[in-house]
Amino acid sequence: MQEFIFSGAQIAVLVMSVVIHEVSHGYAAYFLGDSTAKFSGRLTLNPLRHLDPVGSVLIPASLILLNAPLLIGWALPVPYNPANLRGGKWGSAWVAFAGPFSNIAIALGFGLTLRVLMLSSLLSPELLVILTAIVYINIALAIFNLIPIPPLDGSKVLSAFLPGRLYRLGNALERRAGTAGFLILFALLLYFSPYFFGFVADLAARLSGVRL
Repeated sequence: MQEFIFSGAQIAVLVMSVVIHEVSHGYAAYFLGDSTAKFSGRLTLNPLRHLDPVGSVLIPASLILLNAPLLIGWALPVPYNPANLRGGKWGSAWVAFAGPFSNIAIALGFGLTLRVLMLSSLLSPELLVILTAIVYINIALAIFNLIPIPPLDGSKVLSAFLPGRLYRLGNALERRAGTAGFLILFALLLYFSPYFFGFVADLAARLSGVRL
């Protein structure tokens, strides 16, 4: 029963975490001068406006069936127009970084909350499961999305540090990466998954004081 509750908590936490991730991209773009996400109705926490059949359903369900130590997934990318952003290439980098930053902030906030509650009598087993899932999943999402491989956010952040010609080359490669980028990414993640999930588990345990 506890394993079932934990899996259910993971799914719910993952869905809301990827939604907050994408909404953060949209708000960052909005604050930097682009209203594309707002006009598309994507500045909302309603999961139905953000869910991706593959990233929000198929991949998480497959990981659960494979008994993976953590869930990874994504939502539909929030649209934005880089030409409307203030700050040039740095505007795009800030929009990209806003998503992982939101996951880092969530993990920090709930990790510290978990540590405080463990010192009191207010922490029930059910609440422990939910808070632990929040910390672990948001750390995983932050690290996963900061991998500098297109189309992940890390590639946009990294490209901002490149000089002009390399920056344009990086943008061209990102636009053409498409499915190939995802295939490369998941091949690497599959190969290095023990190290990736181990690293995530270690960071989450250090932050929350709870090790799975």
